[in-house]
This record gives sequence, structure tokens and C-alpha cells, in this order.
Amino acid sequence: MNIHSRSPVRSASGTGRRYSSVAIILHWATALLVISMIPMGWWMVRAIDKPGTQQVAYQLFQVHKSIGFAILALTLLRIVWRLTHPVPALPAGMKGWERLLARITHVAFYGLLLAIPLTGWVYVSAGWAIGTDRPLMVATSWFGLFAIPHLPGLEGMRSLAFGAMGAHAYMAYGGALLIGLHVAAALKHHFLDRDGVLAQMLPFLRGTNHDDHHAPAGMALLPRSAGIAFVMLIGVVGCWLHLPDPRADIPIAAENAAPAAVSVSVSPVASASAEEASATAWTIDKAASSIHFGGTHAGKTFDGHFDEWNGDIRFDPANLAGSKAVITVATISAKTGDATQEGSLKNGEWFNSARFPEARFETSSFKSLGGDRYEADATLTIKNKTIPLILPFTYKPQGDTAAVEGNVELDRAALDLGMFSDPAAEWVSKIIKVRIAVTARKR
Repeated sequence: MNIHSRSPVRSASGTGRRYSSVAIILHWATALLVISMIPMGWWMVRAIDKPGTQQVAYQLFQVHKSIGFAILALTLLRIVWRLTHPVPALPAGMKGWERLLARITHVAFYGLLLAIPLTGWVYVSAGWAIGTDRPLMVATSWFGLFAIPHLPGLEGMRSLAFGAMGAHAYMAYGGALLIGLHVAAALKHHFLDRDGVLAQMLPFLRGTNHDDHHAPAGMALLPRSAGIAFVMLIGVVGCWLHLPDPRADIPIAAENAAPAAVSVSVSPVASASAEEASATAWTIDKAASSIHFGGTHAGKTFDGHFDEWNGDIRFDPANLAGSKAVITVATISAKTGDATQEGSLKNGEWFNSARFPEARFETSSFKSLGGDRYEADATLTIKNKTIPLILPFTYKPQGDTAAVEGNVELDRAALDLGMFSDPAAEWVSKIIKVRIAVTARKR
């Protein structure tokens, strides 16, 4: 029994012919990806909550999602190819029930190859981890190359997340069952029936002549309906069995809604006297300067930086009263080298860059600590949160240039960063270390 659908096409010799090269490539590429997903999915859902395997499981989750989207794309290509290119007909020697089951399985396979990735997409878009029954907003990227947007309007829908994952899991089990049936049928055709069906999809096998069976017109409706019903049945059962106890969904989407007018309060800069106004103005050398941030994510250290930032610095050790600095950072420019992390950072519960595009550091109060060491009494504003901040730094002048380096630790809870899905710092460290290195030239 061969589960691939057939059209009434035969070669000039009257024997079954092979699939086209494109169809064979699409088939085996999809098959290899699907087979890789089974052990991957089984292991990672059991390892994600264990500290010793959490980081590896997190990486596998991202690979799993990427492969899922690849399978979805390949399946759509296969459907288009199938609709526009004829394929070999079933052998005439097959029993009626075998032909019916082959066609049902074929339709069910395509249905699952579409439905499984789509339910996975719905699950990650809902932003709810069913293992911990808590929100968990994680961006999706395709093998770290580019971001894949979440489906709109689903954020915080707890019941949907449970139902989607239940359907996803049960349909995956159904897919494994069909794979087993497919392999068994292919081996039967090759070793028992010897009808050359397997050779149609394996170019290195020698084909065998067989008469073709052409399905009567109108007979395609039954297997198509049965295949679709099979997919829908296991999806509905999986969804129903995994629905959680009643509990209100949380509208995460409100964080990403179009903002009303937002007033961000920062400490005012005192008016400068004639002496204070003489503090030296500096031009930042962006190529030699950086703002880095780091911490741990899923047990692994990360180091990030901002690509876009600007500053107005006026500093003179001999005139600290007239010194001041304002630094603005484009939060959407945060880079960690991980596309998934970068996608998450700009989302609502982190920087919410769409609504609050800039973070702002401002100070007009400096104190000398002796030698080249100084301290700035500043404010830091991220989103609509403003906190006081003491920044110790070193100032090393050399001619018309100067180098400034500073380090500070930020409590992300005080800035409401990632507190919706990770308030206990189980995924991302509570303390984020910031390193500032500025090289500037006197104006």
C-alpha cells in the first residue's frame, strides 16, 4: 500500500513511473525534518524545567520552532507541486480497502503537516507556558536569521494555549502513527507485492512494471473527507483533554496597544550660573564607545549592547557644579547575538520599544572620589519607570580626548522588565550588569 495520492497518469510503456525529482526532494526533506522533531519534542518538554538541561532545552525549543516553520513551508510547496504536476497511479493489484486507506492516509498526512505547525504557532503566540501555568512571552526567530511575528490578538489567552498545545501533541502522536503505517506499507509493497511502488520515491531502486488503477471520477471525496475528519478528530480530542480549569485570561496585548500620551518624569537640570556654564562640552566618539549589558538567561551568560544611542556630555573635574550629562538609548537597537532574545527585548513586558522607543540617563550631580574616580547621582528612565541611580566611573583625560568607564548593576524588577512572565528570575537573572565605555573629544 502506498499512501501517496495518484492521478490517472501512466508512462508510454503502460507501467508506473517515478515521481518527479522535485517531488522526491520535497518528500524526503519533509520526512527527515518530521522524524527529527519526534525525539526532540519528547526530550525538550521534559528537560526545560530542569536547571541542568534548561539552556539546551531552550535552544532546542528555538530549533523546534524553526523546523516547524520549515515543515509548514515545504508542505505548502508540496501541495502546490501536487496540484500542478501529475503523479504515478496506484497499482491495479491493490485491494479496494488498501487503495481507500492509502488515499485517506495521504490526505491526513498533509492535514497534519499543516495543522501541527499551525497549532504550535498559536501556542507560542498565546504567550503562556502550560508546564508552569504562567505567562511566558518568547519571541520566535527562524534559525536566528529573522524574526517571525506572533499571530495577533492571542497574547495572554491561557485556555487557547492549553488547547493548542493539547491539539499539537495529539496530532504529533497521530503523525507518528501514520509514519509507522507509511513505512510498513512501503515495505509491504517492496518485499511482498514487488510492484515497484517504493521505487517511485527512491531513485536508486529499480522499478517494476505494474498495471495502473485509476480511481473512478467522484471517488476522491470520501478519502479526502475521511482524512480531514481524522485530523480534526484528534485535534479536537487533544484540545478538549488539555483544557485547564476555568481562570481568566490575562490581556498581555494591552502592553502593546497604541499608547496614549505618556509623560516621562526626569529630574530637572538646575540652571547654570556663569561659572557653571563653563563646563567643557564633549563630542562622543561612537566608534570607540559602547554601552553593554549582561546577565544570565536559562543558566547561560549573555552579553548585549545597544547599537543606537546619543549623548550630550559637559564635564570638567574643576567645575563639577557645572557638569551634566544626558544619554538617550534607542531600546529597539538592543543586540545580544540571539535573534530570539532580541525579539523578546523589544516586546511589551521588556522595553516595549514601540511605545517607549528611548531609555534616558540624566545627571547634573557629580562627586569626586579621589584620583580619577568619580560618581554621578543620576536618574534612569525606561518605559514609564524612573529610578535613582548612582554611577561610579573613571575619567582619564589625555590631551583633547578623555576616556570614561563605568559599571552599574540594575534590578530589572525596579524597572518592570520581564516581570510579567519571569517575576521570580527563573529564566533571566534579576540583576543586569551595565558597562559603559565612552571616548570623547573636547568640542
